[in-house]
Amino acid sequence: MKFIWIALFAISSSAFAEITPFTAGSLKTISNSLTGEPFILSLWSATCTHCPKELKSLGELKKRYPKLKLVLVSTDTPAESAVLAEMAKSYGLGDTAQWVFADEQSERLRFEIDKQWYGELPRTYFFDRQHRVQGISGVVEVAYLNRWAKENSKK
Repeated sequence: MKFIWIALFAISSSAFAEITPFTAGSLKTISNSLTGEPFILSLWSATCTHCPKELKSLGELKKRYPKLKLVLVSTDTPAESAVLAEMAKSYGLGDTAQWVFADEQSERLRFEIDKQWYGELPRTYFFDRQHRVQGISGVVEVAYLNRWAKENSKK
């Protein structure tokens, strides 16, 4: 089983290099790469009912605030990278940093992200300059997104 997983991962990684595997330690890697910068971490899935609305709002926000740091993390699998990349692109998020869960035990990754998060989607985390974080489950109100971006982003 492990060999099949690695083979699928290798195929999807080579075909869709823009989507990075999200494994143990990935959140720390993302946070370290954005030290001193505010950013939004958005967790979503291709099968999530409410995620398209969230992605649409984030795509519109990114148009208004092009320097906004936004990171998309899909809770799907690397085998679905083509679908994930296409969905992100369709919402104007094709050039946004994209990650995909790459651990057969997604609970480990969820726990590492937030011990209080049980997997509901969409789930969005807002990191300020000091990387204090606020998490919101469900579709984030557009007014909140705009206010946060205005306060934390350079236009």
